[in-house]
Amino acid sequence: MQREIFGRDDRDLLLHLLATPTVGPLEASAADPPPRLWQAQRSYARAAAALGFQTVRHESPAPDVLARADVPRTVRDAAADPQFLAQQPSLVLRLGPELPREATVLFNVHLDTVAGVEPVAFHDGRFTGRGAIDAKGPAVALLAGIRDATRTNPALGRDVGVLVQAVSGEEGGAMGTFGTRPLVESGFFGRLNIFCEPTGLQYLPRATASMTACVQVDGHGAIDDRPDTGHNATVLLGFLAQHIARELDPRHRPGRLCVAGIHTGDLHNRVYGSGKLLINLSYSNASEGAAAEAELLAAVNSGVEQFTATFAGTREFARTAADASSITRVDWLKRGLPCLHNSAAWAEELLTNAGAARWPDSTPAFTCDAIWMHGVPDTYTAVLGPGTLDGNNAHAEGEFAELDELRRYASIVSSLLTGFADQHRRQFQEGKIR
Repeated sequence: MQREIFGRDDRDLLLHLLATPTVGPLEASAADPPPRLWQAQRSYARAAAALGFQTVRHESPAPDVLARADVPRTVRDAAADPQFLAQQPSLVLRLGPELPREATVLFNVHLDTVAGVEPVAFHDGRFTGRGAIDAKGPAVALLAGIRDATRTNPALGRDVGVLVQAVSGEEGGAMGTFGTRPLVESGFFGRLNIFCEPTGLQYLPRATASMTACVQVDGHGAIDDRPDTGHNATVLLGFLAQHIARELDPRHRPGRLCVAGIHTGDLHNRVYGSGKLLINLSYSNASEGAAAEAELLAAVNSGVEQFTATFAGTREFARTAADASSITRVDWLKRGLPCLHNSAAWAEELLTNAGAARWPDSTPAFTCDAIWMHGVPDTYTAVLGPGTLDGNNAHAEGEFAELDELRRYASIVSSLLTGFADQHRRQFQEGKIR
């Protein structure tokens, strides 16, 4: 009789996690229930304990982890409330004794979710609920795969260690700065490191980062009867939004441009003198990021010049045109984050043999916490998980995960761990490692 790799207990655990609200505070709105990340991680730890895992860390990060220039402004501002970090613990589990890095595999998964309440259900082989594919479903399938591997390979948990990070702070633009990053910097990683994100069961050895610029207009408003006496931030920022979109369309680089929110005011009977426009730029390496940053600043400057030339002769907007350069500035809310880009023949052979195809080099990567493994020596890191962000409606209405894709992921995890253990044994016998 064939062994069931993802069984009833796994289904029940996933439904329980889906029913436990874990919206990150940066995402939460008044309509979202209070987050229960502590409870969700404790439930996950209990399920892992049945496989032999021990909890080696379960705590909220210390405030000083945010005292860095590469921490997004939104995170630092939110952390002014002591409850912000207190609500966002991260969990580290270990199977077996603490072993050297070359004998350790790490899996990283996040239990925080984006906002939006989704109906929790399992029907006709499909799980629905917020986090079903990003990333509570992968988290449960991960444990199922580890359990399957340990049933047949006694080296796991004895000669080969397995670490699991179940983190907060992945969603909401936190970029792993207080979840994954402090754990990596504390040494919780292995020779092989897998970040469980939806990739269609393809392994992705890359992860982009992004920067966020706020184009700010700080002028003086006016009443609607005398609009010419004020600075019209709405017209200026609207002009700059179109100019930046045209100038920065990334035809010549892999990264993406997101012309995001613009805001000046809500009323119809006044001229708003101040406002802001948000621009998000992703990049695949540090040099691309530096070039994108310079291009954005140049686009803002040229946009202001064109605005001045276009509106200098108008009645209502002449003052805005005359002062545009002095009232417009760029404020960086996020920049300086690393990108992941690595390769290793030994690891990619393991992943291929386990049943994971390689993510096409021509297909853009995406941003996730794997960026914090950039430059860590003697390691290999890949992003790998079931489903896809767009195909499974992650971050959108109707998020779901198919039971079959969770089973396939669990099978890949099982084969990957078995392959790693076998490779480690051969290298030990050949004297390549001790």
